[in-house]
Amino acid sequence: DRRRDSPAAGSPIQPIIKDVGEVYSRLLDHRPVIQGEIRYFVKEFEEKRGLRELRVLENLKNTIFETNERVLPKCEQAMQENLSETFKRLQAANAMIHRLQERECEARKLQADKVMAREEKCIAHWEVFMKEQQNKRAEVDEEHRKAMERLKEQYSEMEKELAKYVSF
Repeated sequence: DRRRDSPAAGSPIQPIIKDVGEVYSRLLDHRPVIQGEIRYFVKEFEEKRGLRELRVLENLKNTIFETNERVLPKCEQAMQENLSETFKRLQAANAMIHRLQERECEARKLQADKVMAREEKCIAHWEVFMKEQQNKRAEVDEEHRKAMERLKEQYSEMEKELAKYVSF
């Protein structure tokens, strides 16, 4: 109704508008081409590929179901068995390491005790040695003092005798 009421209806512009409409539909309106391509694609997809994707999805579903129902429980069971055994082994290894550390600690303590005993023995021996040295030094000093007194007496007697001879 609008086209009939338009001022261009029955005028010399009408063939120009018709030509512009054709140019527009050929150049800018791609709906018919796209619809043809879609129909061609759907036809090719249905004819050539058929139900192949459906079969692939069905196989995939079956594989997932089998994995969930059979393989996964077997894997979980094997994992639980192996993990419990591994855990037991780790506990045994940990206990062994703990015992070794205790033995090593005891050995270090014994070694430290031996070193302390040796040091105490050396200190006691050194103290005895130093006392002996002091006693010997005291003896030597006493002998030296006595020798000095004897020498003094001897020199004083010699002086007396010399004094006798000087009077000549």
